[in-house]
Amino acid sequence: MADDAPRVFAVVQEFGDRVDARIAGWGIAFDDRVEVIGVDGDVRMSLREPEDALRRFRRGSRIGARVVWVSPEAAMCHVDDDAG
Repeated sequence: MADDAPRVFAVVQEFGDRVDARIAGWGIAFDDRVEVIGVDGDVRMSLREPEDALRRFRRGSRIGARVVWVSPEAAMCHVDDDAG
């Protein structure tokens, strides 16, 4: 069942030559399409590929954009069994 789950990614905007960055949007990749929503609520897109969203988040030559895939293992909350 987990193999059928959509994959989650962030669209990250990078300012300057990786001087600073922010998550500008979140996406879900299904087998046949991608859905992307901007964190500011101003963008919603249905696309074919995650990289198709990058054009909307780039701003000239100073603000770039890239896709960063979210690892399910990294997103899990770890509980310390020894904590009381």
